[in-house]
Amino acid sequence: MFNIVKGTHDVIKEEAKKYSYIEEALANFATIYGYKEFRTPIIENSELFTRSVGNSSDIVRKEMYTFEDKGGRSITLRPEMTAGTIRSMVNEKLFAIQDYPVKAFYCGPNFRYERPQQGRYRQFNQFGVECAGVTTVERDVEVIALAYSMLQFLGFEDVKLSINTLGDEETRTNYKNALKEYFSKHVDNMCSDCKERFNLNIMRILDCKVESDRKIIDKAPKISSYLSTNAKEKFDKTLNYLKDLDIPYVIDEELVRGLDYYTGIVFEFHYTSKNGNNYGAICAGGHYGHLISEIGGPDLEGVGFAFGIERLAKVMEDDGLFPDLDDGIDLFIMPIGEKARNFSVSLAYNLRNLFFSTEICYEDKSFSQMFKKAERRNAKLALIIGENELEKKEVTLKDLNTKEQETIKIDDLLKVLYKYFEQDEHNHEHSEHECCCGHHSHQDCDNDDHECHHEHDESDHCCCHKHEK
Repeated sequence: MFNIVKGTHDVIKEEAKKYSYIEEALANFATIYGYKEFRTPIIENSELFTRSVGNSSDIVRKEMYTFEDKGGRSITLRPEMTAGTIRSMVNEKLFAIQDYPVKAFYCGPNFRYERPQQGRYRQFNQFGVECAGVTTVERDVEVIALAYSMLQFLGFEDVKLSINTLGDEETRTNYKNALKEYFSKHVDNMCSDCKERFNLNIMRILDCKVESDRKIIDKAPKISSYLSTNAKEKFDKTLNYLKDLDIPYVIDEELVRGLDYYTGIVFEFHYTSKNGNNYGAICAGGHYGHLISEIGGPDLEGVGFAFGIERLAKVMEDDGLFPDLDDGIDLFIMPIGEKARNFSVSLAYNLRNLFFSTEICYEDKSFSQMFKKAERRNAKLALIIGENELEKKEVTLKDLNTKEQETIKIDDLLKVLYKYFEQDEHNHEHSEHECCCGHHSHQDCDNDDHECHHEHDESDHCCCHKHEK
């Protein structure tokens, strides 16, 4: 038996269904906001991330899965999806052939060599959006509002939005100088990561989680004291929009995010489950000023965010936010005898094509064993087909909830099924004259180019038997 690789996990059955529920909900919301799906490669040239994410980030310094391929090229499993998404926009010349902004959403696995912990894995899934080619505050607010609406739809209450601004070039230059002066007096007593960050990107020190370093960081200069007039006006305007939209927020002046391409607005959504589990940021993003040009595109700005699917799923499990996703199946067919089994193969095939979820017991089992199998699959109806019933062109239909059963003509099976499932009729595409064997009623079979292989009764419903002409 092979053990799973550390930091990875299998997503199967009920958990996979929960992931799909989250991803579909987020994709639907993104589509409403005008975003189009992008699917980019899992492997990219390593330089894409060293140039975009930044050499000072923990991701590039110690978390990337990088290897040399057979052609001697440095290849990296993507640690995040923004850089690859922007690269695809540049490669496809989307900034030259369509109006701005270019709006993309994506979903897929990423890889970081970090310490596995609650809701965090070395292979993890992200859903995110990028709104590229923008400069306006309104676009920043729209993206934040999209993330907030997504969380509300999934059932999250009391979500905490932490927000900060990294300002413009003037702001960051003045602020970095102030930090340099302050931390130069303390850096010798700080962790090894902070010593590196001091030389690579001093603002990264603000993101340090070492407790002893936090006491030093808490007394560091605040960026609000160094905001240029333009940067302050933009930040105030952003906050006013959030107030207008009733999106609660707190200003966190130590929030800088872990990626070097962020400029301007940065934000995170935090949530603590009802039993007290804190999963950290369940969504994070921000505005980037030079990422597109760094990757070879025009000098345009953008804004985006990403969710961690694993974290969302864990919190939703903790707080019971998932709806009942195990709806079971519509029908469990129980054939008795060889002829009934043969008939069931084509019957099930055509019922499935009409969007009735169907299972069959092909094994020789007793009635009690077959009913247990149907219960384990949470079937709504049991369809019992014996050789005597076939001779009479009948089947027995049993409601596994009420335990009521009735014998019906095979010709009427589809009509009965649609009546039973009429509350879910939109899930079962059908024609007024279609039958469960996939053919049409007598009046449709009169078509000159269609040879009828069926017997029909006066009700215009097909019998689901195929006969010789």
